[in-house]
Amino acid sequence: MAWRRPHKNGMNDTGTIATQDVNPRDDVEWRISDTPVPYLDALAFMEQRAADIRAGTAPETVWLLEHPPLYTAGTSADPVELLDAHRFPVYETGRGGRYTYHGPGQRVAYVMLDLRKRGQDVRKYVCDLEEWVIRTLMGFNVIGERRDGRVGIWVKRGAPSNPIAREDKIAAIGVRIRRWVTFHGISINVEPDLEHFSGIVPCGIGEHGVTSLWDLGVTATMPDVDNQLRESFRDVFGR
Repeated sequence: MAWRRPHKNGMNDTGTIATQDVNPRDDVEWRISDTPVPYLDALAFMEQRAADIRAGTAPETVWLLEHPPLYTAGTSADPVELLDAHRFPVYETGRGGRYTYHGPGQRVAYVMLDLRKRGQDVRKYVCDLEEWVIRTLMGFNVIGERRDGRVGIWVKRGAPSNPIAREDKIAAIGVRIRRWVTFHGISINVEPDLEHFSGIVPCGIGEHGVTSLWDLGVTATMPDVDNQLRESFRDVFGR
């Protein structure tokens, strides 16, 4: 059965309207913000929630949201890959990786899990995030794939024998872990303005492009994606 958003909305810690739900089947709090969340507000929330999870005073949390248009610089970001530094705000962040874009039409999922309860295996955690995205995309008949040496999830465009066949990135992954509690997470391009990615070299990979569900002809709504994320999360991370 598809998961439905709770009917009751409330003001969250960042000052934006969000739905909240703790499902006893997975013991994880799900939050959905209905308006774009400023990036620094999201960082502040993750810091506090991670501390509370470590202290045992808050549940593990998945926060689904959108940001206003912005670029983020991971710990491996190379300044030459920021092609237009004045187009959108640029934020340095403690997650791994290089430059990424976030903006309206992109579903960001910030994942705050306690790996002390989940095997304390960082490599497995990253693999599980990838699998979560792949299974979510499968719900829309989109085949997402991993690629050695390329972070994120990729889709093939065109037949292999076609000389203009290519691979485009549809989802990004960036993580930070402090004292075995996770920060940051994934982003899936649902219906963003793909031209906004032109201000950076996304994740340092210039020889491939970016795509979205709508670019692939899948007219899924954000609630559709949220429902599929919820179902796929339980399949991958369920205890």
